[in-house]
Amino acid sequence: MSARIRAVFDDAGTRGWLQATSLDRPDESVEVDADAVVPLASVYKLPLLAGFCRLVDQGELDPREQLTLLPEARTPGPTGLSILADPVTMSLRDLAVSMMTVSDNAAADALLDKVGLDRLAILLRNFGLDHTRVRRGSAGNLRDLQRRTGASDPDAAFAVLADNDRTDPAGVYEAANASASTARDLTRLLRLLWTGQLLSQDQTRFVMTTMEQQVFAHRLAAGFPYDGVRVAGKTGTFGALRHEVGVVTLPGGDAYAIAVFTLAARGDRRLPRVDAAIGEAARIAVDLLR
Repeated sequence: MSARIRAVFDDAGTRGWLQATSLDRPDESVEVDADAVVPLASVYKLPLLAGFCRLVDQGELDPREQLTLLPEARTPGPTGLSILADPVTMSLRDLAVSMMTVSDNAAADALLDKVGLDRLAILLRNFGLDHTRVRRGSAGNLRDLQRRTGASDPDAAFAVLADNDRTDPAGVYEAANASASTARDLTRLLRLLWTGQLLSQDQTRFVMTTMEQQVFAHRLAAGFPYDGVRVAGKTGTFGALRHEVGVVTLPGGDAYAIAVFTLAARGDRRLPRVDAAIGEAARIAVDLLR
């Protein structure tokens, strides 16, 4: 069943990992190396969101608590609060929305500071995500990349990864050095979230609504370009890594949890063929499950 999907990855010049399963029939799945541990890039923000929402349910965090983020202390990034020039005050839940909808690095790091790495690790174990580790936030990733590339700032570091005439620095794409997970763990997390097994009704609705508001439509959603299909997802991009995980809901209500991870042979900043391959692989997986 996976041969067609592997061919899609090969044609796009990328290595790929995939797991897709029906929310109604979790014993049925389509898989490509679904148990391989892969660096998550910004997909780590999904388990962070789940952990944050569980702490809200437990009364340990107030989603309305206000934080002020100063521009000189914010994590760099291409979207959200990272690109703003002035101090910004937002609630924790609005930081979560910005983190998920536009992959806001500054919002994610502020939220991770509130949740805490140790507390998040315990939550993820309790969720049954045995192969999922959030080792650091976006700021930590950028510091590690600068150290490995010897670059003076994040933009220069990413330029090193995008230069196909240079060898990638050792360890940049090793799962042991980053937040990491498997495709199977992430579809498990999505299934638990969508079926209401992990969070309260209010927090489940918050997760689903927030993920449906993600602005990026060039990966999973590209495989389902129909008005009647809803795609709720979270992308991740870091050098040659391009991912998306999410839930695709068809007009009749059938829903599928999908995780697609890729590591391209090239490091170009823009790789539209790889982005499109993520959507095509997801579409084939859903067709096979149907």
